[in-house]
Amino acid sequence: MNDHTTTTERAARLLARPYAINGLGLRNRVVMAPMTREFSPGGVPTEEVAAYYARRAAGGVGLIVTEGTYVGHESTWASHNVPRFHGEAQLAGWQRVVEAVHDAGGRIVPQLWHVGVTRDPGTGPVPDADVLSPSGLGADGAPKGRAMTQSDIDAVVTAFAESAAAAERIGFDGVELHGAHGYLIDEFLWAQTNRRTDAYGGDLTARARFAVEIVAAVRAAVSPEFPVNFRFSQWKGGAYDARLANSPQELEQLLTPLADAGVDAFHASTRRYWLPEFDGSDLNLAGWTKKLTGSPVISVGSVGLDKEFMGPDGMAFQPGTTGIEKLLDRMENDEFDMIAVGRSLIADPEWPNRITSGESTNPFSAQLLGTLN
Repeated sequence: MNDHTTTTERAARLLARPYAINGLGLRNRVVMAPMTREFSPGGVPTEEVAAYYARRAAGGVGLIVTEGTYVGHESTWASHNVPRFHGEAQLAGWQRVVEAVHDAGGRIVPQLWHVGVTRDPGTGPVPDADVLSPSGLGADGAPKGRAMTQSDIDAVVTAFAESAAAAERIGFDGVELHGAHGYLIDEFLWAQTNRRTDAYGGDLTARARFAVEIVAAVRAAVSPEFPVNFRFSQWKGGAYDARLANSPQELEQLLTPLADAGVDAFHASTRRYWLPEFDGSDLNLAGWTKKLTGSPVISVGSVGLDKEFMGPDGMAFQPGTTGIEKLLDRMENDEFDMIAVGRSLIADPEWPNRITSGESTNPFSAQLLGTLN
């Protein structure tokens, strides 16, 4: 038996295992990571968007997390072509996506998103809308936009809850809340961008209050069996060394109130899944999340790429089976429960089926990168 056969057999055994999140049955452990595409004019997902997701479902993905989709608050609309999760035409477009994915045998959740201070003033469908953030500061600590009032906070919390309720109504299998990468929810979690002196600022527990309120409002707006996932990260766009938690104890301080508020699964975003998160242990961020919460956990970070998917050196462009043995080692040890794959699935919609059957994956090309179809 050669090494390739051994890897294939392990992949088939470990990645093809069924799993469930709050009763939602998934056919395997492979998750499609959310990837912004801007192919939805007017925020409406097109038939081409539906076909894009359906192809990945047909290719063997167990759970699809959509690209980030804007909740219904004008301050988050940074682009005309990013899909929105509110409005009759937009939701009708998403319903077509759901139906196409289900017809292909897949499961799908939308990633609900508010971009916060990353939106530039004067941009998006409502250019006059204020740029909102916890403290009116950008990721670099310089003034930008304005700090949110209690009224702003309440309105954004409501917008997330309304979008989650819409997701269940039109047939999605759950929702994911985007609390990572320096966007609004994450801006409240991070001390660099949250300098508030009210109940939403201070120590990590206080900084988590905004996220906790969103989770609780979403949980109340959907059925008890409807999965609610939460994506978080240490790193931010342009701040790759940023940290919310410097120790397992601090991470537990962040995650426990989120789990208590109703998070069913955590999506722990790292740029390189194989790196340990804290000194003294080989566990990555997802591994520590599972150990501390006992919740289902998705790991992610450069699976099958020739280098980290995003960082100071740019983006990776050569997917394949790079690093799959390290992934299988961690999954065999039950360090985390699922693995999210991004750019490799753009290159090859059949990646899950190929990786478990031993077929070689298609080479990544500039054409595929450009069309993302």
